[in-house]
Amino acid sequence: MATIPFVKSQRLQKLPPYLFAEIDKKKKAAIAAGRDVINLGVGDPDRPTPRPIIESLQHHVENPVFHQYALDQGAPELRRSIAAFCKARYGLDLNPETEILPLIGSKEGIAHFPLAVLNPSEISLVPDPCYPVYRSSSMFAGADVYTMPLERSLGFRPDLDAIPADVFALARLMFLNFPNNPTGGTADLDYFRKVVDLAKANDFVIAQDAAYNEMYFDKPAPSILQVPGAKDVTVEFHSLSKTFNMTGWRVGFAIGGAPLIAALAQVKANTDSGIFTAIQHAAKTALDQYDELTPPIRALYKERRDAFVGALRKLGWDVPSPEATFYVWIPCPKGYSSTDLCSRILEEADVVTTPGLGFGRTADGYIRAALTVETPRLLEAVGRIGKLSL
Repeated sequence: MATIPFVKSQRLQKLPPYLFAEIDKKKKAAIAAGRDVINLGVGDPDRPTPRPIIESLQHHVENPVFHQYALDQGAPELRRSIAAFCKARYGLDLNPETEILPLIGSKEGIAHFPLAVLNPSEISLVPDPCYPVYRSSSMFAGADVYTMPLERSLGFRPDLDAIPADVFALARLMFLNFPNNPTGGTADLDYFRKVVDLAKANDFVIAQDAAYNEMYFDKPAPSILQVPGAKDVTVEFHSLSKTFNMTGWRVGFAIGGAPLIAALAQVKANTDSGIFTAIQHAAKTALDQYDELTPPIRALYKERRDAFVGALRKLGWDVPSPEATFYVWIPCPKGYSSTDLCSRILEEADVVTTPGLGFGRTADGYIRAALTVETPRLLEAVGRIGKLSL
């Protein structure tokens, strides 16, 4: 009997290869060859989760009640702690019952949100460069993606005035990400206010990815929900992954207007069964101890940023110093594409970086380095790169 060949769905065929999987493949091949690789590729914290969070999980995992299905809405104790955190950090008044939704990591919520708000042939406004899930989740929802370039001259913010009126007429969703991955760009409340006004005037919804809000160095990053009336048109996604070195734990939360949170919750109720409740209680511990746990983490990345950027500048590289995130967005030397530069740095210096092209077609002139190794290794990476005569 003839075998019928498997053919992927059209929606999968439209997607480019997932960026970080390709990088990991090359890194593993180099390590398998016995090379001393310095990995500045994927943004995964190298320090362990703080001890109080681990001990909280160890305690709560013993409770047999938590071994059953979790509530779709999330543990009420966690939702109350999220509300208290958002009040203390941003001055927000959120209803834990209707305006907060725990997530299996912010990426999961971001990936599901377009299914809650977009219809086929509507437009999703997506920054470029961007975290790839904004684009892929919009495509999975059947939407058309409109690219908003992030220019260095504008602080790596989309030029809102450059978006045509006919695009706004069909737009139903705008993705934002500040502090920004991969550029390190930030936004202030004046910029967020302009976006909220546009959303209300043009009847679209805002998805603000705030995964790096607590990875700031000097000035705390704002919440878009601090803008009066933003709750009507906005869901903001937060993550504990980078804030508390909890990438593998998969826990985050969405906050925003009750109808939008309810729509996202409806999608999730049809696709997952909630977060392991013991992890939710560990997340509560993290948020309750935010003021004690996060300053040392921020201080560590600030030290690494200053050392790494300073060393690159001594090589003559025109590198912007990020105000937030643990990424450095490095302009390519003249004559190099991002993929060519990353390939040469890996092949000749054994340093893994991420090509800008993987984040979007407008970013081919940059590479991204993650500050997720110790300072001496960062300086060693710069030393190796400096020997390449780029």
